[in-house]
Amino acid sequence: MTDLIFPIPTPSIKVSGRPERFAVRRIFCVGRNYAEHAREFGNDERDPPFFFTKPADAVVPGGAALTYPSLTQDLHHEAELVVAIGTGGRDIIAKNAASHIFGFACGNDLTRRDLQAVAKSQRRPWDMSKAFDESAVIGEIVPGQSFSPDAAIRCRVDDQLRQNAKIGDMTWPVTDVIAALSSHVTLAAGDLIMTGTPAGVGPVAKGQTCCVEIDGLPDAKFCYTV
Repeated sequence: MTDLIFPIPTPSIKVSGRPERFAVRRIFCVGRNYAEHAREFGNDERDPPFFFTKPADAVVPGGAALTYPSLTQDLHHEAELVVAIGTGGRDIIAKNAASHIFGFACGNDLTRRDLQAVAKSQRRPWDMSKAFDESAVIGEIVPGQSFSPDAAIRCRVDDQLRQNAKIGDMTWPVTDVIAALSSHVTLAAGDLIMTGTPAGVGPVAKGQTCCVEIDGLPDAKFCYTV
């Protein structure tokens, strides 16, 4: 292989119980996949899933100390179940989708809400509100091809409970999300899917600690340095 001019590192995530790491190829995010969250922003929860992206190098591990992002006065947490794809495919049908899963993790889709509101009002893309540096806090991946819908998903800011729901509250379950996404793009090993957030999103300020918890998975926790 020809040497590259720029030696670009490959983002990766720790895999629970294994020495290998999960190399991250792309990050896809689902919008409005919990009915109460859709309603709290005035949207119709019956809408089909839609997707946006974050760059792979937006990933930061759980336990990180982060610098508060620029150009925002309203940075929000969004607790999410993350699906790690182990086998790619296109036009995957829902009943076969689980076989494409490598594992699951806790994630936090950090959002510059004020920039997102401006983008929405001007009918512009959300990229700079969602795809900024260090905007995807993701915990260790636990291998497995299924996840209990009864598992609780929570988010705490300085030990204050902000979000509290069940994975089964998703409008579109994981297998349906994979099927829908694979009709848009060909999925590949290394892809991550952040599957949407329940109601209760809110601000995280400088100096605060935020932790996403999902039953059966290692937490995804971070703090903002002042």
